[in-house]
Amino acid sequence: MTGKKVLYVSSEVIPYLPNNDISTLTYSLPKVVNKNGGQTRIFIPKYGLINERRHQLHEVIRLSGMNLIIDDLDMPLIIKVASIPKERMQVYFIDNDEYFKNRLLDSDKKKKLYDDNDERAIFFAKGVVETIKRLNWTPDIIHVHGWIASLMPLYLKQYYKDEPLFKESKVVTSIYNKSFDDTLNSGLIDKIKFDEIEEAYIDGLKTPNYSNLMKVAIDFSDGLIKGSQELPAELEDYLANCEKPVLDYQYPEAFAEAYTDFYTTKILK
Repeated sequence: MTGKKVLYVSSEVIPYLPNNDISTLTYSLPKVVNKNGGQTRIFIPKYGLINERRHQLHEVIRLSGMNLIIDDLDMPLIIKVASIPKERMQVYFIDNDEYFKNRLLDSDKKKKLYDDNDERAIFFAKGVVETIKRLNWTPDIIHVHGWIASLMPLYLKQYYKDEPLFKESKVVTSIYNKSFDDTLNSGLIDKIKFDEIEEAYIDGLKTPNYSNLMKVAIDFSDGLIKGSQELPAELEDYLANCEKPVLDYQYPEAFAEAYTDFYTTKILK
């Protein structure tokens, strides 16, 4: 991994959010890459439950100030940053008062999915890409984790397909067990089509549930990783038939070598 740049785009990372499969891997993987001579950056949403004072977040003025168009609406992009204590890892937080301030991850306190989760996912994908463009940092690998990052592969390969910064970047998506029930807003497909992405690529999102979001992510990724020991049967089947490199689930004590080998021999070959 010497000299390679890996961008982690995730729904969660410890210590900013509770320990689970996604937050643990998004913390552990960059450490492994850094230890093996690579460079990493981590992006997550700035949910309202993240304590800015405790974790010493601060706004990056030179990166903030952009407006992203989401379904014909101008939405301000705010970028904040913090360093994980005792680690050489910076975390960038994608923020917007309407989408993330005073918000939890995907549902309110009554466990009801936010009606604008579809827009939050589009905003997060665009926000990460626009920030990386401002940083002028070309990743060799973009590794995606979690439902809110699931539109990243689609947007990178379609909306940003002519962006030279990502011309050689490879996209890896980790697929985890189902993280929410029900479906996102049924208007998701029209909001993606507004960005001139062909309907043929997103037909499955007419029913925007968790599995269909992941299927679109699989379609536009260069490699896949099973991030949970158990996955929904339809996603197991989809992975089995995707004709792309797939790394099976790795137990925590053995993941480091398996992941770096997957990166180097299957993705960067």
